[in-house]
Amino acid sequence: MNTGQSLLAIGAMILLSILILRVNNTFLTTSSTFMDTKFEILATSLATSQMQEIDKLKFDQNSDTTGNYFTNTSELTSPFSLGPETGETGPSTFNDIDDYNGYTTTINGDSALPSANFNIRCTVNYVTDTNPNVVSSSATWNKRITVYVTSVSMPDTVKLSTIFSYWNFN
Repeated sequence: MNTGQSLLAIGAMILLSILILRVNNTFLTTSSTFMDTKFEILATSLATSQMQEIDKLKFDQNSDTTGNYFTNTSELTSPFSLGPETGETGPSTFNDIDDYNGYTTTINGDSALPSANFNIRCTVNYVTDTNPNVVSSSATWNKRITVYVTSVSMPDTVKLSTIFSYWNFN
């Protein structure tokens, strides 16, 4: 083999090495993106499930005890008292949506995804009627529930918010 043929063989090996590295990089990127997407879908499902559990409850603690319709926002729970009342220790004892204010839990992965440990955190705030992004310092007819789901396996936090409103048509 002469010098020209050796240089061609070396050039071919370099091109083949570059091609193999590119293909491996593409496979690794695709795999990483696939796993990120899988965890984000699971986190979104957990946040949606949490929101559905909250949706089953009454708007306010006072509506459980009085049985009457509210006519004034002063009858609602104070914004500084949002959270579980005495004796309410978890979802099985919560009876109104603001009991979830400050609630946190951890969902551990199963054998299919052992690294999928998710942390769920909920916040509940009164919001203004005209702008639901602004937290109100007084009771209003609207409460914003936000569910945050995080995991060490995800690069971002999944945040799901909704507004629950009290309506009386009497």
